[in-house]
Amino acid sequence: MTCLDKSFFESLPKVPRLNLINSCMGYKSANLIGSISSEGIPNVAVFSSITHLGSDPALLGFILRPPTVPRHTYSNIKEAKFFSVNAITESFMSEAHQTSANYSEEVSEFEATGIEAEWKSGIEVPFVKDSPVQLLCKYLNEYIIQENGTLHVIASIEKIFVNEELLNDDYWIQLDKGNVVTINGLDGYAKTTLLSRLPYARV
Repeated sequence: MTCLDKSFFESLPKVPRLNLINSCMGYKSANLIGSISSEGIPNVAVFSSITHLGSDPALLGFILRPPTVPRHTYSNIKEAKFFSVNAITESFMSEAHQTSANYSEEVSEFEATGIEAEWKSGIEVPFVKDSPVQLLCKYLNEYIIQENGTLHVIASIEKIFVNEELLNDDYWIQLDKGNVVTINGLDGYAKTTLLSRLPYARV
């Protein structure tokens, strides 16, 4: 087994270092966050840092890079207070990945990448039409990670939209039935296959 110590990966050029550190902790969720600006411009951006924080109340969190430059998703969420989280599938993972490009604030990533927006009655933020699992979320709070200046954004889950064929009788969502992908590192997309559901562990 190869040992790569801190002095080694700190000496690497930027891209190899990003690849190494972003991939060493395993697979992450692959989602698109949909938001809208105060000027009415829809925005969609890929995130691999969205995580479950609790079920009662239903909370999630995600990490944003330091807001030292304009972060369109962040500013949209702070203004509108609501946003959508949309699972990425194999059918549009290339388009989803393209949303990570540095588009200007006046450009809608939906239009630029060919991802189709979906608008639901009574909800002002866009969803991704082809996503089989869509969440409506409300901004609650944020915390600065002092060690690197990133932000941990906390949100409540207000609504869950899910394709019926993914939803089991016990309300467990089987993502592989919807061809939902996962991310390894910054740019490695992978399919998942359910191996087993194990019983609740007891002593």
